[in-house]
Amino acid sequence: MLEKTIDDIHDIDDGIAENNDNNKVTQNMPLLENITTPADFKGLSREQLPRLAEQIRERIIQVVSKNGGHLASSLGAVELTLAIHYVFDLPADTLIWDVGHQAYAHKLITGRNRQFDTLRQYKGLSGFSRIKENSCDGFTVGHSSTSISAGLGICCAKYLNQDDSHVISVIGDGSMTAGLAYEGLNQAGDLKRKLIVILNDNDMSISRNVGALSSYLSRTFSAKYLQTMRNQFGAFLKSLPRIGEDMYKIAKRSEESFKTFVTPGMLFEAFNFDYFGPINGHNLDHLIDILDNIKNAADSPVLLHVTTVKGKGYAPAEKNPIYFHGVGSFVVDTGKTSRCPREIPSYTQVFGEQMVQLGKSFPSLVAVTAAMPEGTGLKDFSSQYPDRFFDVGIAEQHAVTFSAGLAVKGIRPVVTIYSTFLQRAYDQILHDVCIDAHPVIFALDRGGIVGEDGPTHHGLFDFAYLRPMPNMTVMAPADENELARMLKTAILHDGPIALRYPRGSAEGVPVADPVLPLEIGKGTVVCDGDDLLIIAIGRGVAEALKARAQLASEGIFAAVVNARFVKPLDEDLLLAKAGECKKIITVEEHVLAGGFGSAVLEMFMDKGLTDLCIKRIGIDDCFVEHGPQDVLRKAYKIDVDAVAKAGRELYGQR
Repeated sequence: MLEKTIDDIHDIDDGIAENNDNNKVTQNMPLLENITTPADFKGLSREQLPRLAEQIRERIIQVVSKNGGHLASSLGAVELTLAIHYVFDLPADTLIWDVGHQAYAHKLITGRNRQFDTLRQYKGLSGFSRIKENSCDGFTVGHSSTSISAGLGICCAKYLNQDDSHVISVIGDGSMTAGLAYEGLNQAGDLKRKLIVILNDNDMSISRNVGALSSYLSRTFSAKYLQTMRNQFGAFLKSLPRIGEDMYKIAKRSEESFKTFVTPGMLFEAFNFDYFGPINGHNLDHLIDILDNIKNAADSPVLLHVTTVKGKGYAPAEKNPIYFHGVGSFVVDTGKTSRCPREIPSYTQVFGEQMVQLGKSFPSLVAVTAAMPEGTGLKDFSSQYPDRFFDVGIAEQHAVTFSAGLAVKGIRPVVTIYSTFLQRAYDQILHDVCIDAHPVIFALDRGGIVGEDGPTHHGLFDFAYLRPMPNMTVMAPADENELARMLKTAILHDGPIALRYPRGSAEGVPVADPVLPLEIGKGTVVCDGDDLLIIAIGRGVAEALKARAQLASEGIFAAVVNARFVKPLDEDLLLAKAGECKKIITVEEHVLAGGFGSAVLEMFMDKGLTDLCIKRIGIDDCFVEHGPQDVLRKAYKIDVDAVAKAGRELYGQR
C-alpha cells in the first residue's frame, strides 16, 4: 500500500543497492519503536534512514486514519525531518515548524512515539508543536507564517547569551504568501544573524525549475570552502583602489544572473539571504550533505529551498492532497472516510449553498477568502462566479483592506475566514472598515469550540474583539435557518457586519423559502417561563433549550430568549423580560471576558437595574485545549448540564 520513500526522479546517483541478505535484514529491522530520544535516532546510519522513513509513514497513516489530522503535509516532510535531526543537535539547536502541519515525524523521533496514539485527543499529544509538550519543540505554533520572525528572535537572544547553536525555521510555500514572513526576512537580512530558513515547497508554487543541475549547483555553492573563497574574493575586489566597489558589484551581478538562470533565488538574495535550491526534499543523502555544508558555513542568514510531494508514500493523499491536508478518520486501504455520512448539513455547507443562491439575486455580491475556499464552503461559489471570487492566500490583513476597497465602489464583499484567523486582521477591521463604516460582511466560520486542533484554532474571542468597534454589527445564528436569514440581512445592511457560526452539524432546521432578512438588533422569545430567564446567543440557544427541558422536569420553568445580536442588543426585549424575572443566566460559547454576557451586564447596569441575580455561562480566563467538541464543552462547563446546574442554583437562592 505504501510507496517507497526514495524519490528517484532526477537523482541518477541515488540508488542504494539492496541485493545481499545483510541489507535485506537491515531493511526489515524495527527502527522506530527503539527511538525514545533524539540520541537514539542519531545512532542510526545513513543506510537505515530510508527504512525509518517508511516506518514513520506507516505510523502516521495508522494513527491519523483513526484520529484525523494533518496527513498530507506530514507525509511530505518525513525525509526533511530526518535530515534536519541527523545534522543538527536538538534541543541545543532550535527547530521551529511554521504552522506545525508537517511536524508528526518530528514528534515520533523526539520521544513521543508511544504517546502518538493520543494525537489530537483530549489530554493527549497536540496536533502542532508546543513548547510545554517537548523540549525539542522550539516554539508553540498553529497559525501561519510565524516561524521566521520567531526564529530570528530566538537567534538574536542566543547571540546576546553568547550561545553559538543554530536556529532552523521550516516554512511552507503557502505560508510564504503572508506578509509576516517577509517582515521576518527583511529584518533577518538586515541583522545578518545565523538563521537558517528552509522553504518546504510542496506545491511547486514558487518555481518549477527543479532539476539535477540546480540541485548539484546548490550543493556545490553551499560547500564551506567555496563560501570562504567567495567572501575572500569579494573582499579582495572591494579593496582595489578606485575600481574595487564597481568590480565587486559586477561580479555579484554575474553570480546572481547565473543562479537566477537555474534557480528562483533572487527574491531571497534581495533580502541578503544566501539562497540554495531548489533541491529534492526526498533525497536523504543530498539533504544531509547540503545541511551539513550550511551548518558549518552559515554565519549569515541562509535560505534552503526544498521541493516535496504532499502525501508522499500514500497514494490517496498524493492524488488528493487538499482533502488529506486536514482529514477526519478514514479507511487506510481506500482512503475513504470511515465516518457515517452526515444526515444534517454543516453550518459551513449551509453558508456555501446560501452564497450561491444569493449570488443569483445580488450581482454585486463577491466572496473573499484567505487560502480556504474548501474549508469555508466557497468551492461552488468560486465555480459558478469565478470573477466574483477572490482567494488572496494566507493574507488576512490584505483580505480585509482589499474588501474595504471593493466596498468603496459599491461591491458587497463577504470576507469568509475562520474566527481564529480573522484575529490577525484586527487593525484592518477597525481602521480600514469601521472608521468609514464600509459595508463589508464578515462571515466567521469555526466560531466557538473547534475541537482537535486546540487553543490556536478555537474561535472564542470574536465577540470581544468585534463588539467594541464603532459602527460594527455582530450576530450569531441559533440554527441554519437563522444563518441564511443573517447572511441576507448582512447583504442588505449598509455598514460593517459580522455573523459568527460554529463548526460541525447544524440543528436540522429547514431553511425557509423565501429567506427573509432579520430586523437589526431584535431578538426573540423562544419559550416563556416565570422562574428563570435564560438569554442565549448562537449555539448556546440549543444548550439553553435542552437545559430548560431538564429544569422543567424538576418543576423549574425558564423563559429562553434567543438574542440573535451581540451588538446592538435588543434592549427593549431584555429589559422587559428582566423586569418579569430577576434571576438571569446568559449562555455563550465564547470567553466570558468582553463577551455576550458582559454586554448584557453592561446594558443592565447602564439602565440602572442593580437588583438582578445573574450567572454567566462561558469560557473562563483560560485557553481551551484540544479534544472532541462535546468533551471540551463538558470539561469547560458550557454544555447543557452546566446551564441546568446554574438554573438550579439560581432558583434555590432567596
